[in-house]
Amino acid sequence: MITLNLNGKDHQLDAIEDMPLLWAIRDIAGYTGTKFGCGMGVCGACTIHINGEPARSCVTPIGSVAGQPVTTIDNLHSDPVGQVVQQAWLDNGVAQCGFCQGGQIMSATALLKSNPAPSDAQIEDYMAGNICRCGTYNRIKTAIHQAATHLKEAKA
Repeated sequence: MITLNLNGKDHQLDAIEDMPLLWAIRDIAGYTGTKFGCGMGVCGACTIHINGEPARSCVTPIGSVAGQPVTTIDNLHSDPVGQVVQQAWLDNGVAQCGFCQGGQIMSATALLKSNPAPSDAQIEDYMAGNICRCGTYNRIKTAIHQAATHLKEAKA
C-alpha cells in the first residue's frame, strides 16, 4: 500500500512503487480527468502538479511522490489561479476536441503561479511540452494573457 496525497486527501492505494502515477490516479483512485496521451512524457496530456510544479504522470512512478501533494485537473477548481485559468479557457473557447486541455490548463496554471505576467515568447516556451492536435495554440496564448490580466486586476 502506498499513501498518496491526491487532491488534498490521503489515499491508500494498492500499487507497486514503479507503477506510473497516471494509472494510479485513474484506475485506482478514480480521478479520470488526467488523460493518457503518449506514455512517454512528451505530449503533456497527463500533466498534473506535484508540490505545485507541473509533471508528466505517465512517466512518474507513484513511489517517487509518496508524501508529496499531487493535484489533478479534477481538483483545480479549488485553486484560485486554476479557477481563473479555467474561466479564461471557457471565455476564449480554447478547446476543440478537448483531449489535451486538462494538461494544457495544468501547465498554464503552473506558469502563471511562477510568472504572473508572461510574454508571448515565455508562454510559447513554457507550454511547448503540451501538444494540441487541434492547433488551438493562439487561443491558449490568448486565454493565458486574459487570466494573467484578471489575476493582476484582482490583486490591485
